[in-house]
Amino acid sequence: MVEHSEKSYGEQRKKASEFRTRAEYLDHELTIMKFRRWRLNLPFRDYGIEIEDFVPAIAGTIGKVVMVTAMVAAFADPYHLSPQFIAENVRYEMLIAGAVFVLLFSACLNPNSNLAGTHGPMIPLIPIVAAAGGHPLALGILIGLFGLMLAITKGGSKLMALTGIGVRGGLLIYLGAVGLMGQIGNLGKWATAGGNGAVSFVVIGTTVLVYAYLARIQKRWLAIPLCCAIAGIIAFSMGADFSFSTPPGLPHFDPMWWWGTDTGWKMGLPNLGHFIAVIPFSILAVAMWSPDYLGHRVFQELNYPKEAKAVLMDVDDTMMVASIRQAIGSCLGGGNIASSWGTYMIPAAIAKRPIPGGAMLTGIFCVVAGILGYPMDLAMWEPVLRVALIVGVFLPLLEAGMQMVNHHRDSQSAGTCIFACAFVNPVFGWATAMLLDNLGLIGDTERAKSLTWSEKLIIPGAMFIVCTVSLGLVGQLPGIPGIF
Repeated sequence: MVEHSEKSYGEQRKKASEFRTRAEYLDHELTIMKFRRWRLNLPFRDYGIEIEDFVPAIAGTIGKVVMVTAMVAAFADPYHLSPQFIAENVRYEMLIAGAVFVLLFSACLNPNSNLAGTHGPMIPLIPIVAAAGGHPLALGILIGLFGLMLAITKGGSKLMALTGIGVRGGLLIYLGAVGLMGQIGNLGKWATAGGNGAVSFVVIGTTVLVYAYLARIQKRWLAIPLCCAIAGIIAFSMGADFSFSTPPGLPHFDPMWWWGTDTGWKMGLPNLGHFIAVIPFSILAVAMWSPDYLGHRVFQELNYPKEAKAVLMDVDDTMMVASIRQAIGSCLGGGNIASSWGTYMIPAAIAKRPIPGGAMLTGIFCVVAGILGYPMDLAMWEPVLRVALIVGVFLPLLEAGMQMVNHHRDSQSAGTCIFACAFVNPVFGWATAMLLDNLGLIGDTERAKSLTWSEKLIIPGAMFIVCTVSLGLVGQLPGIPGIF
């Protein structure tokens, strides 16, 4: 007789009608999947595709359009590139992400690796990279190299294990609260600039009511498509301006066109000086990955049943995929800087879905959006964009962080983390709070006693030094001028 744990996904799968609730069916699905690491995984043989998978796929596609546009636009200004370059490169990145990396890696070869998205915290640093004499290709190659080194040594999972509950909660609360206020503020500015400030109030007010109702009936996974649709309809009916402007088409596929001296980036290939100039930025980008990945994994742990450990995101594998995607994408000519795809992972975890089913749909949606062009316009429209980020990313981050801080010792670590994040940024806050927490100076002192000196001081101390020095070199420490 075959043991339960040795049975295949197909042998253990049951119909949804056999369960009392949809949630029980989804929990059962999560517990019977066991993916083949770095081997071929196929839909309906190793995992299913459910209606819930459309939610993270839609959210991830919207988030991808938004974040890549913001990243490429950040490059375009200091490098004096045209709006046409931005649209062309975003379309190119949508095809690179969807057709190659999402479908190949997260949907097939390693479904325990989250999709490789966009590194949002690096966007404000792009003008500094340009001012320091950096080259986008040199930056992408070094981020890929340093990321691979961290993934191969399994540094990402080690850092995640050394981050206490209170520090995790504080980091999520800070990211959620700051992001939430930023999105509401940006929507208000957009509405006021358009001469119709009431649009922002009505859209946000309606979003609050719909989200609260969905939480009440335990259907929060519907928040992104439903709230975005309602926000768009309300804004348009109140006279907000919208028009389609990106026609169907295909981008240039020749890497040498993108890295030519008179075409694409108009910068040619990088030299040794370009690589030296971007070293601190590359180290900082990879250092920022750990708290980012940590937050995404936490969402799975909070929403999945405890028996579903086999479908949790593998931090080191995700870093490896992001590193490969970064190096190859940059060499092809793309302007994206990769990280774990938060606008996909967070809605997927809330919807109780594993990575690969929605990844398959996300890859298809990204390709369709890139070719058609018009869906990109809709995803970037302010009411849709801001509401998607509010209900799909920042509000769930805030809720998850508050859910994790249950004890006084955890609140102490969380408070310290939030304070340090506000003082400098989330990277510094995470590194500082982790070091103090592991030394037993804040938080759970009993946990600190169980750690070795390597786990207490050497690894957290080294991470603190790397983060602080990198931030200092690029001028990100308050009151201290950067060298680069």
